[in-house]
Amino acid sequence: MTKIGYARVSTDGQNPDGQHDALVAAGCERTYTDHASGKLARRPELDRALDFARPGDALVITKLDRLARSVELVSELGERGIDLIVLGQAIDTTTPAGRMMFHVLAAIAEFERDLISERTRDGLQAARARGRLGGRPRAMTARQIALAREMYDRRDTTVAEIAATFRVSRPTIYRALSRRPA
Repeated sequence: MTKIGYARVSTDGQNPDGQHDALVAAGCERTYTDHASGKLARRPELDRALDFARPGDALVITKLDRLARSVELVSELGERGIDLIVLGQAIDTTTPAGRMMFHVLAAIAEFERDLISERTRDGLQAARARGRLGGRPRAMTARQIALAREMYDRRDTTVAEIAATFRVSRPTIYRALSRRPA
């Protein structure tokens, strides 16, 4: 049995060294690391690890949430005869108890993700009902846009100078000028 390690961090700013060290200490012969969200269906290094894995091998991760947020991937591993070992949660699908524990924890993780999505949708809906649209605030007020339009129409000020006056970028000025006045 070959132990294949997989680590994942959500952003480039996060450091996977702790995961990597734990995987090496667990006896992993190869390790693969992704810098990607767990929501993504495909991750290049995970794909490479899965391509390398053969029946009888074990995919080793430090925590269940580093691999996937649903049981689909683990079902795929099981179908291919590849075991899963989760170091931080004492899950080892080479044993019946480990397989059962995995399915319980995976179901809880999926449930938690669904709850977070539901709360987010509810919060956005409540904010919209109160007139808040969300998103990034406009860089320029209606009054600033009107002044920028006057400066532009006089043709004695460049777009770069207008942008500097309002401390915004040139593309922001062009977008503001392309909108019809209210």
